[in-house]
Amino acid sequence: MRTTVFGHPLRSVAFDMVVAAPVMLVSTAGAPVQPGGWWAAAIGAAMGAALLARRARPVAVTAVVAVLAFVQVALGWAPLPYDLAVLIALYSVVKYADRLQAGVIAGLVAVGGAVFAAVRTSTPGIWYFTAIFYALVIGAVWLFALNVRTRRLYVLSLEERAATLEREREAEARAAVAEERTRIARELHDVVAHSMAVMIAQADGARYVLDSSPETAREAVRTVADTGRRALDDMRRLVGVLREPQPPAEAPPAPAAEPAHRRPVVAELPALLQRFRDAGLRVGYTVTDLPSPLPPALELTLYRLVQEALTNTLKHAGPGAQVQVELAHVGGGVTLRVTDDGQGRTPAGPPPSGGHGLVGMRERVSVYDGTLTAGPRLAGGWQVLARLPLPSSPTAEVIAA
Repeated sequence: MRTTVFGHPLRSVAFDMVVAAPVMLVSTAGAPVQPGGWWAAAIGAAMGAALLARRARPVAVTAVVAVLAFVQVALGWAPLPYDLAVLIALYSVVKYADRLQAGVIAGLVAVGGAVFAAVRTSTPGIWYFTAIFYALVIGAVWLFALNVRTRRLYVLSLEERAATLEREREAEARAAVAEERTRIARELHDVVAHSMAVMIAQADGARYVLDSSPETAREAVRTVADTGRRALDDMRRLVGVLREPQPPAEAPPAPAAEPAHRRPVVAELPALLQRFRDAGLRVGYTVTDLPSPLPPALELTLYRLVQEALTNTLKHAGPGAQVQVELAHVGGGVTLRVTDDGQGRTPAGPPPSGGHGLVGMRERVSVYDGTLTAGPRLAGGWQVLARLPLPSSPTAEVIAA
């Protein structure tokens, strides 16, 4: 933590005191012999005291020093050693003023004062040599201060740019975390909705056949348990990602491994379909000219679309419905069609309340500028049709609901 004095770093305040002290010391030490005596010493001491504020108020300090120097020359006192304060004030206003315009004006005033001092204190006929010498000294100090100012502003701009980039990186990191958590929340909804639908269907079926077919009821209960375990494992894995990590104090670096929230792929669809067959649906599956490999995110989208469509079928058409899942590569994109005949057994109890299944499906498809249509078929049942363009053909036409 930096120590400050009156809002300024202690190091800067100490340096300004070191700069002002010699001016004040010279003005008082030469009082017995210099023109003007103690009056001139008072002017020099005032100049030195003003320099203490040269960083915070450079324009005001320069104005005060200029007025005191004008009084000194007007009284006919020759330039004295403490007039070094004029050059210090000029340097300060060029370096620290908010606008360079103040430094330009200060430079012109200093040159005018040098000419005035040369006329007042030099021998007639050679005053202009003195004026030129003063002007050259003033010009050298002004250019040096301008160079320092330019470098100072350049360093400040680099620091500001670095701070801006750091803030942008932090904002991007926060946005990435929020996006990932939103995706995980959507995944969690899909897992819970699918598993609960399967478990409800199996539990209802077991209740109806408990007396007439105990073996079938036991199989249904076993399916409920297996589905519940898988859902619980998935939920633990996804919720674990949402928790803030708490690494041990001296944990060794872990080797790179597959993320805990592994993305399902199209190759895992048969296993997903088998779970729905176990729940009572009669599911057919065909794949036509599907390119390999597909982008991982696209595979996840296809997997979740199939899962949601079959979950809705189990909820509304009931166990026993005939479902056909078709994946095909058509016209530079992937087409997914899930149709059912709506001829399943009527679900026991009231139908499940409406969820966010179709909304989530539309959101997933819209990421790829695809289209999704979902609705009843003329021949009965329900159809979900989605078309997703492949990244290699971004201009391909897309269909999705």
